[in-house]
Amino acid sequence: MQGLQQFIAFAETAKHGGFAAAAREQGVAPSTLAKAVGRLEAALGVKLFHRTTRQVTLTPDGERLYQRCQRVLAEVEDLQAEASGSRAVPMGTLRIDLPVYYGKTFVMPLLADLAERYPQLRLDVRMTDTQVDLVRDGVDLAVRIGALNDSSLVARRIDRQHLVLCASPAYLARRGTPRRIEDLGGHAAIVFRLPTSGRDRPWQLRQRGQPVTLQPAPQVRVNETEGLLAAVKLGLGICQLPDMLAQQELARGELVELLPSCRPESMPIHVIYPSGRLLPARVSAAIEALTVLRHRLDGAA
Repeated sequence: MQGLQQFIAFAETAKHGGFAAAAREQGVAPSTLAKAVGRLEAALGVKLFHRTTRQVTLTPDGERLYQRCQRVLAEVEDLQAEASGSRAVPMGTLRIDLPVYYGKTFVMPLLADLAERYPQLRLDVRMTDTQVDLVRDGVDLAVRIGALNDSSLVARRIDRQHLVLCASPAYLARRGTPRRIEDLGGHAAIVFRLPTSGRDRPWQLRQRGQPVTLQPAPQVRVNETEGLLAAVKLGLGICQLPDMLAQQELARGELVELLPSCRPESMPIHVIYPSGRLLPARVSAAIEALTVLRHRLDGAA
């Protein structure tokens, strides 16, 4: 297993951005990790890190190896847990990928409760509105909003999200209130720039029971969900927002929903995880914790 220890030393150094931080986590001397990484580089015949006096950064070869190491080490951790008979107890590192606003607001409190119940569980929470490759990046599970494209993943629906067209009272006082979809063309639009493609997300509406897609010419583009809320509250234009993001502002009258009869169908929210592998106790426990969101969904139906 000596070779495996070298890969572990490399992966921990890459994760923590330096030998000192990784050594503190592992409880060893930084020189021990540095020597192990040096032996691995010599054995592979490639340079894995750019080293300076302040930090180490991955080379392109190091980046590729780190992506593969994350997957392999996750499997090793699962096998060790199974062999020790501890699969029934959530432990080890739960790697979970979450959309930024939904993750902070709804999922993090559930993960905090989970971590309190299981002291041997560690959390590696990655929040981004860019979808990652679970298998390539060694992620245990992720929460996804909207349609799913990867059929190789197992998906469980846990929640749903409505999209609401909103504007501030100040904006409507200046520009008037649209009464029909056709009126929207004369208004300033705030749109969401999709992180994955860089394109503007179209507005999804419904008219006489049929879906309608609009691609408004934007007055303002924002690439972060909570930034959209700030822009529309400041009166910069009309914006389509997730209902859960704007619900308090709508309730307080700080925002006004426009064309409520034209709301599109709700978007499903799923927890997803790779198929064809052991399901560690930490993943099972996290999925079970997220069913609380499903109960909220059922109660609202």
